[in-house]
Amino acid sequence: TLRPVRRNYYDPSSAPGKGVVWEWENDNGSWTPYDMEVGITIQHAYEKQHPWVDLTPIGFSYVIDFSTMGQINRQTQRQRRVRRRLDLVYPMVTGSLPKPQSWPLSPALPTSPPGPPCACPQCVLVMSVKAAVAHGSTAPQPSTATRKNSAPHSGATKVPPALGPGPKPLDSTGTMRGLGKPAPAQAIRRQATSMVPGTAAGSPASPPGADSKTRRVALATLNRNNLQRLAIAQSRVLIASGVPTVPVKNLNGSSPVNPALAGITGILMSAAGLPVCLTRPPKLVLHPPPVSKSEIKSIPGVSNTSRKTTKKQAKKGKTPEEVLKKYLQKVRHPPEEDCTICMERLTAPSGYKGPQPTVKPDVVGKLSRCGHVYHIYCLVAMYNNGNKDGSLQCPTCKTIYGVKTGTQPPGKMEYHLIPHSLPGHPDCKTIRIIYSIPPGIQGPEHPNPGKSFSARGFPRHCYLPDSEKGRKVLKLLLVAWDRRLIFAIGTSSTTGESDTVVWNEVHHKTEFGSNLTGHGYPDANYLDNVLAELAAQGISEDSTAQEKD
Repeated sequence: TLRPVRRNYYDPSSAPGKGVVWEWENDNGSWTPYDMEVGITIQHAYEKQHPWVDLTPIGFSYVIDFSTMGQINRQTQRQRRVRRRLDLVYPMVTGSLPKPQSWPLSPALPTSPPGPPCACPQCVLVMSVKAAVAHGSTAPQPSTATRKNSAPHSGATKVPPALGPGPKPLDSTGTMRGLGKPAPAQAIRRQATSMVPGTAAGSPASPPGADSKTRRVALATLNRNNLQRLAIAQSRVLIASGVPTVPVKNLNGSSPVNPALAGITGILMSAAGLPVCLTRPPKLVLHPPPVSKSEIKSIPGVSNTSRKTTKKQAKKGKTPEEVLKKYLQKVRHPPEEDCTICMERLTAPSGYKGPQPTVKPDVVGKLSRCGHVYHIYCLVAMYNNGNKDGSLQCPTCKTIYGVKTGTQPPGKMEYHLIPHSLPGHPDCKTIRIIYSIPPGIQGPEHPNPGKSFSARGFPRHCYLPDSEKGRKVLKLLLVAWDRRLIFAIGTSSTTGESDTVVWNEVHHKTEFGSNLTGHGYPDANYLDNVLAELAAQGISEDSTAQEKD
């Protein structure tokens, strides 16, 4: 049975290019990777700091919630866990490449005459390299003594001049780049043949049964200059033709990839029909260069340089019914709709079966600002199951009534200026935020009261540009810190550890000089995204005035 096959190339900035794999937990408790295109969509939304992504536009009725790392079925509301893996490298290939063979494999099957050779730059380069390796025509130049004792060969061809003025240096990303404009096919063919002295332009490709030992000997005879020229020309052709670059890690340290090693790698991958363009992988830069105490400055317009937070007790003396009375209006004639909390009709009594509130189960109220209608019985039960801080959040539209507070453990927040610029913000200094939270014992507002909790990765360093909008974000983060909304105690989405301090739906930038994990710079939309996330927590410019009052 014959079936067509194909291969896809993915951009190095996409999920497969970075080695990122998104997986969902199946019914057996094991993890299943998403299809490649779905994973790319999820990773793109994750890097844009979106709180969730809807997969309906690509044909899947699911929503991925990054705050809970869960997959929600839009029809059944069933939830599954998802996770993001960085310990895999794409492409995931094991074993050795098969030996080149003619097609079809069976000698009994008829073979079709070969078609005209492809004239694209990549195929021209591959064919020339195969010819050079197969014929071993790249022997090193003999010494002077050898020339004197050797008779000249009849019909010897003149060696064409070497390609270019020599190897060009690696650029800032480690890519060996050549000419910026694509060369015509004939010019590229001449470059490919001149890379290996003595190779004819029309040499045929290596036959299927060529001896592998001959190939190894031919590769060994390539000198350093020819290898450099091969690597440079290979990168020039591939970059000009739009082939994605392939990061190659240097296993022997942080020094640049040796040109000879780069040339051999390019030859082998090209001979196998694989495109290659060697680059140095980018480095993760989490922290700025060292800063002395004298260089650390306070932030203009922001008082102090640190702030502590402790547990804030809820206001006492008011029952849940008294708290909700401020936000509700009684409805005498309920509409023919469902209460979205208990899913019973508003014209019928509440379906809540928990501890009995003091209000009647058939009383209906409307929230004053958003206008959504619920059983007051259900709203009281929802309030009792929350933080009981005097605030209420509409379960339908998330409108916040009162001042929302969280369950962040006690800790310290420091903030100051450092004399370095973030990528994408060269004209301003950097605001550095340092969060410090020690481990401790969970309180009554936490998931497991009386049980200890861990605090991994503290102190955590975060960065903002010292611009007008960056200072605005800092002031709102200070309000969020005072309201205990920056962190919470829960299960880590990266390690799976429970009863630990985790971020609480307000994204921070923890990479100073890179953006490999999506938590760094440059990111043109980050400040606007974090302002939207703070607004979803009920924190806006009006909140700073409320805090002063």
